[in-house]
Amino acid sequence: MSAATAETMDIVSPTIVAAAGCATVVMASALAYVMMKSKDRKKEEEEVVGESSGSDSTGETLDATKFPGGYVTVLFGSQTGTAESFVEEIEREGEDNGFKVRVIDLEDLGDNMTSLLAEEYRDSENKSRAIFLMSTYGEGEPTDNASAFVRALKEKAGLDGNIIDDDSAGEEKKGDEDATEVDSNLLGGLEYAVFGLGNRQYEHFNAMGKLVDSALSKVGAERIIELGIGDDDNDLEGDFENWKDNIFWPSLKERYIGGNATAEEKKDSAELKLPDCHFAVEYLPKSDESVEVDNISLDEVQTSTKHYFTSVDCPVTVTRELRSADTGSTLHMEIDISKSKDVINYQTADNLGVLPVNDDKVIEAVANALSYDLDAVFRIKAAPGKEGKHSVPFPTPCTVRECLSRYCDLTIAPRRSDLKQLAAYAKDPLDRSALLRMASKEGKAEYHEKIIDAHVGIGDIVSKLCRSIEAPLEHFIGLCPRLHPRYYTISSSSSQHPDSIHITVSILKEELGSGSVYTGVCSNHLAGIIQNGKIRVFCRDSTFRLPSDTSRPIIMVGPGTGVAPMRALLQERSYQRIQQKLSVGENVLYFGCKNRNQDYIYEDEMESFKNEGTLNTLRIAFSRETEKKVYVQHLLADNAEETWKMVDEQKASVYVCGGVRMGADVTDTLKKIVSNKGQVSLDEAKVYVEKMAKEGRYVQELWA
Repeated sequence: MSAATAETMDIVSPTIVAAAGCATVVMASALAYVMMKSKDRKKEEEEVVGESSGSDSTGETLDATKFPGGYVTVLFGSQTGTAESFVEEIEREGEDNGFKVRVIDLEDLGDNMTSLLAEEYRDSENKSRAIFLMSTYGEGEPTDNASAFVRALKEKAGLDGNIIDDDSAGEEKKGDEDATEVDSNLLGGLEYAVFGLGNRQYEHFNAMGKLVDSALSKVGAERIIELGIGDDDNDLEGDFENWKDNIFWPSLKERYIGGNATAEEKKDSAELKLPDCHFAVEYLPKSDESVEVDNISLDEVQTSTKHYFTSVDCPVTVTRELRSADTGSTLHMEIDISKSKDVINYQTADNLGVLPVNDDKVIEAVANALSYDLDAVFRIKAAPGKEGKHSVPFPTPCTVRECLSRYCDLTIAPRRSDLKQLAAYAKDPLDRSALLRMASKEGKAEYHEKIIDAHVGIGDIVSKLCRSIEAPLEHFIGLCPRLHPRYYTISSSSSQHPDSIHITVSILKEELGSGSVYTGVCSNHLAGIIQNGKIRVFCRDSTFRLPSDTSRPIIMVGPGTGVAPMRALLQERSYQRIQQKLSVGENVLYFGCKNRNQDYIYEDEMESFKNEGTLNTLRIAFSRETEKKVYVQHLLADNAEETWKMVDEQKASVYVCGGVRMGADVTDTLKKIVSNKGQVSLDEAKVYVEKMAKEGRYVQELWA
């Protein structure tokens, strides 16, 4: 089934219409089932230890000769799967280093932290060990699967907010009569380490790693390794590899085993053993009869893949180009949600998650290289011994084509650890050697040149570069990253357009030195959608919310496609003023682009907002029209007096959307305005802006 055919379906996962003799898979019941009321969480919390991947549920005594270091529990907070993949590396290496590793998704742990002290996982000194890999999401927030755990941990540790300063141990709650008393022995007997994943471009770099590391020590746990820090703006995988190989494993072995000679011998001998597979594939006999997708409760689905089960197909009714010819492409798209409002409800400037689809040529190349039948229908389940709560990664039964098109990221550059796994499947010694060389620490430069800089994905490796790779489907599903949704801040008002969602999409196309063209998997999927063609979507809350007091002014900063939520806010303010006859405060917009004749998107609409009186002030930075480049932060600084009056006296809300560096520059500019006009120090200005953020009056949604 082609991607185009898939886009014509209406239900959560497409009906698979195959040629005569192939199965038809009807998935309409899946959405209704997974949207049912969640199961009782208390029972799950009691069972979290026994159900977690890697746990020993047999009750048998641990083999001390095989695992002289005993148990170590590894927990992860992950949004896109990076922290989870790092945890899987630790799990794979556990036995070679002398430890029985069990993995727990923090969503399963929730607020049931004391389950980490379960007696069956303690050592001879009655101690438990837990390692936390914590990703930071957005502006210093926990990932979705870690939110309940972080909330409970902060409460027990008496911490207020998510931000732990580098030179402090965090600020305890003060003056809160309802604050829970800190339980300084809640996790007494737990020894822990934390590795944080973040991106230094963001203001609150590695906030979750720092928070969890600090909070655990406040509730009685003992830190055994100093906080590890990974920076995705540089070399996140390298940071993790260095921490894992040079700090984590050596520290654990020295503390709990006292030697590592045996472990090293095992590691060398096992270097190219076939990777452990968590999945099993059951191929279904070809039949003309329909086969319904297995009913899976959302409680049994991992947070990072729930969108596969809850998203719906909606038609695109409008697509129009916003830029002039030959200057790139930015599309305005309108999606009809009128028939899906029982599932999709949005508020102005929320986020729309779009599930990408891989290009047909890439799918067919991978299938040909690995000898997969694209029309074969299969069910995925846990491999023997790997049964657990989150053993189903996506809806099945489905065709192999559906699996490769929607659930496997075939174009993302694989990590070096992925190359090492792929090497185990290469039959040609030259292919195996090349993959292992680039996977090694010594091969980092070659890896960056030939994989990262060349935009080579797993699909390219198996179909072009290392054709000797042979991997059964279940193994490929296990080693290939999931294809994650792309999020677009909605550019429409839910009041003005209750049945339609608008998004603003920058189409990614980049010419490579080889003469080929690299295209963004999601933006180019959207660019290829024909009139009334369908895309699979879901909604997620954003932080953009207009002030409840409509008379208060707002300041919007949105260069490029960052203007999308500002368009939505202006539509909503127009609706409040004209339709609802409310008193609406002043609206000021700072927009930026290169040239007014090339990429001034939504120009006609901005002029219309001005003419009707909704947009009071529009300031535009055309960065390529002057000898000295001018950006939105420069215009904000030029209007410091006005900005200070609106923010301080009139309690204006400030909204910023765009690139991380722009966001940082705008924040610095605002701090300087507060410092200069408010006659306070920069440190006091920082506190002022942070207070605005806590009050919802300074909101940023940024991307790296």
